Amino acid sequence: QVQLVESGGGLAQPGGSLRLSCVASGSILSPNTMAWYRQAPGKQRELVAAMHSDGSTNYAASVKGRFTISRDNTKKVVSLQMNSLKPDDTAVYYCNFHRGDRGFWGQGTQVTVSV
Repeated sequence: QVQLVESGGGLAQPGGSLRLSCVASGSILSPNTMAWYRQAPGKQRELVAAMHSDGSTNYAASVKGRFTISRDNTKKVVSLQMNSLKPDDTAVYYCNFHRGDRGFWGQGTQVTVSV
């Protein structure tokens, strides 16, 4: 089992920045993928950014160049630096850990971008 706890959500103005963090505990084996997803009201959950244990990354086209995912394998933390925020970035952001056919989710943290 893997437990994930997110922090860092909140309110930001358009053009502002927020940083999300997710601390993982439990059976953290490699190879694995840690990622951030988001779900806006009335929309499906979508991948925002993923970082694999080999250091490779994937980003949604809508956030590329604005968001940066990073991870500290020693501390079992994955972070998402979000810059140049837009109102369309408003959503609940979820941390995800995936290995093989097993995936685990955090409880989610709200990000609201508004004037």
